[in-house]
Amino acid sequence: MTWTTRATRTVYENRWIHVREDEVTGPHGDGIYGVVRMQHPAVFVVALDDAERICFVELERYTTGRSLEVPAGGSDGEDPLVAAQRELLEEAGVTASEWHDLGRMNALNGIADAREYVFLARGLTVTDAAASQREEGIDAVRWIPFADALALVAEGRITDGETIGALALAGIRLGRFR
Repeated sequence: MTWTTRATRTVYENRWIHVREDEVTGPHGDGIYGVVRMQHPAVFVVALDDAERICFVELERYTTGRSLEVPAGGSDGEDPLVAAQRELLEEAGVTASEWHDLGRMNALNGIADAREYVFLARGLTVTDAAASQREEGIDAVRWIPFADALALVAEGRITDGETIGALALAGIRLGRFR
């Protein structure tokens, strides 16, 4: 049986998210379903330097606390690649000469309509981005070898789901999971 939406109403909306409540009929009968829709797709960047280290940003998230993540952010209506390039520069102070599209993900697909695009950046140049990092809430930029990053995931020290998904896509592209 497919889902049928009988009615919908907006519960909350701002420039980043739209929250609605749907009256639905699904496989188990009638019910209410809450859905969060991101206004624009998000982008995630796995930036890999010549020493095979990945660029991470460390910050404090209001919802979950301390977090170690790949540079990421909203596309604000831009082309995803343009947004990825901007986010890498703003959050980490890094530019890249090579960009590879790693694929698309969906965040929290049980409750959200949140498209995400993942890129691999290589040929990196580090610049100064202290001002934009403060504005973005970035406490530190850390460079971690690929294998060590995977160990941090296994240890539960990297818990951001999108970062874990982005690392998996990068690992597949780079042949690290054979």
